[in-house]
Amino acid sequence: MSQRNQTLGEFIIENQSSFKYTSGELSRLINSIRLAAKVVNHEVNKAGLVDIIGTAGDTNIQGEDQQKLDVYANDTFIKTMTKRNIVCGIASEEEDDFVAINSQDENHQNKYVVLIDPLDGSSNIDVNVSVGTIFSIYRRVTPVGTPVTIKDFLQKGNQQVAAGYVVYGTSTMLVYTTGHGVNGFTLNPAIGTFYLSHPNMQFPENGSIYSVNEGNYIHFPKGIKDYIKYCQMEEGDRPYTSRYIGSLVSDFHRNMIKGGIYMYPKSSMNAKGKLRLLYECNPMAFLAEQANGKASDGFTRIMDIEPTELHERVPFICGSKNMVEKAEEFMQNA
Repeated sequence: MSQRNQTLGEFIIENQSSFKYTSGELSRLINSIRLAAKVVNHEVNKAGLVDIIGTAGDTNIQGEDQQKLDVYANDTFIKTMTKRNIVCGIASEEEDDFVAINSQDENHQNKYVVLIDPLDGSSNIDVNVSVGTIFSIYRRVTPVGTPVTIKDFLQKGNQQVAAGYVVYGTSTMLVYTTGHGVNGFTLNPAIGTFYLSHPNMQFPENGSIYSVNEGNYIHFPKGIKDYIKYCQMEEGDRPYTSRYIGSLVSDFHRNMIKGGIYMYPKSSMNAKGKLRLLYECNPMAFLAEQANGKASDGFTRIMDIEPTELHERVPFICGSKNMVEKAEEFMQNA
């Protein structure tokens, strides 16, 4: 029986039999993410003391300015997972293409691929606002022992075997699921150990928070505009409170604990949406559904979307189930 103050390592060992596959490889992979998260957390906490804030002078594949910590976090997670010979491929928001691991070794038996947003909300670092890491894990679909291909990464979200995030805030937490609920672990920085602090995390079915960048209101589709007006209307338990941090991990984390909805819809500026399906939306959708929440593009379940490209973008609505269903209702009636 899992209990508070259990270490992440102890929790993984105790619950390994509940994993869909019990070879131990997935457990080692979660442990490697834990290690990389601690390294990144240490660097994040030094921001302002060393030359790690600001832009790195490059842009990523999406045409966005890379922050220095984007590059550092990306390198840290890739190196940590690569050196431990755990995965056969990694795709990152910060890389143009996927990274094949041991692709020249015909005998390698690694079964998992990882898709990762190494530092979500990194532009907030310069102003000391919470940021995070998002990860998604799949079993490869191509034969074990052969080089990975794009097929291994372009899987529907409903094929994920694990997903989670790390939030670097007033405390550092690692939150993840393997399809058996969502559990959160808080880092004790004095000894560098994650402890179970939030067992069996759940979205309240209803919430009172809506999270959306209302500065883009004029560009939103009619359904989203109508839903925002509904949130602001004084009736029953409304108006809702508007809370938007601008870091998906932080907004999602708050709404899961307190109850709320997060929206990043398509707009006249971003016709396909802004968030990445594989690195952001699918893992957060898996977590949401495992925590009694819901995730949608306004019409379709996020995890049922068939991806067609590595850096595909989609509209994203996620959070407390009843709130998401109400937003979908406005979208479908618009």
